[in-house]
Amino acid sequence: MRNKLEWRRGRVTRAENIADDVRLLEFAVDGTLPRFDPGSHSNFTVSLGEGQAVRTYSCLPAPGGHISVAVKHHEHSRGGSHFMWSLEAGTAIELSVPENRFELSWRAPYYLLMAGGIGITPIYGMALALQRRGIDFRLVYGGRSRSVMAFADALEAGLGDRVAVHAGDAGGRIDVAAEIAALPENGELYVCGPIDMLNAVKAAWAAAGRPMGRLRYEVFGDSGLFAEGPFSVEVQGLGRSVTVRPDQTLLEALLGAGVDMIYDCQRGECGLCAVDIIEHDGPIDHRDVFFSAEEKHEGTRMCACVSRLASGKAVIDVGYRA
Repeated sequence: MRNKLEWRRGRVTRAENIADDVRLLEFAVDGTLPRFDPGSHSNFTVSLGEGQAVRTYSCLPAPGGHISVAVKHHEHSRGGSHFMWSLEAGTAIELSVPENRFELSWRAPYYLLMAGGIGITPIYGMALALQRRGIDFRLVYGGRSRSVMAFADALEAGLGDRVAVHAGDAGGRIDVAAEIAALPENGELYVCGPIDMLNAVKAAWAAAGRPMGRLRYEVFGDSGLFAEGPFSVEVQGLGRSVTVRPDQTLLEALLGAGVDMIYDCQRGECGLCAVDIIEHDGPIDHRDVFFSAEEKHEGTRMCACVSRLASGKAVIDVGYRA
């Protein structure tokens, strides 16, 4: 079970490639759409090979009554990006009213925004909102090449020296420690990117002695160390073996097999869906931001909504959720 989402019907009004492997999709939403702030996300019902699933995307600034998202096409994704990329103008889809678990505090005198790759999607709206309010900030944006970095040109044109774009193929690299050192003591850092970037930021933030309450982060759920592959789990106490396909999460597979689970965010942030790992014979690909590095190293628990085995089989315990 989870918090009830408010679902609406949407229709594609714009579908445009804005960078290599990044597609902008804009949806006109039925009914009155409440105002939503930067950092919000919306859930989409997507069709996969063997049924339907829910995928979550960060919301971009959009005209009233509309929701816009940028979707990166992942060759080895669980199927959500393939479906979203297939949408054309006029296509109808079910989506949820935006929610926000990555919102700006609006209390700091200075903000450092940091984005890696498609992690620019929530950060982009934050930068524009801070600019409109006249609040001091700096945006640091990294990617493997300029061609895959959505909004890079628009940000440089609109923000000037407030933004630094680092393209890896041009020798660019974000100096995380230096950026944190330059942040005023009472400033806040907001970061969205792949899991290795987030780990580097958290380590540098802690090394600098900064208070964790001034660091906010979000990571994409498909940001793992391994490509998605099939694996299986045996649910202890239920005498049940569940196969997890490459195009589904462990949580989706467990729910589909009739295992009762408590869950909420489906983004690896809240920890409600965490399962105990009794034993496993394949590498654990931790993709959450809930567990610490030490807890992930111990390998005794994982968030079923995003984390998975790279291969093989695990014996898990879902406790009272069984």
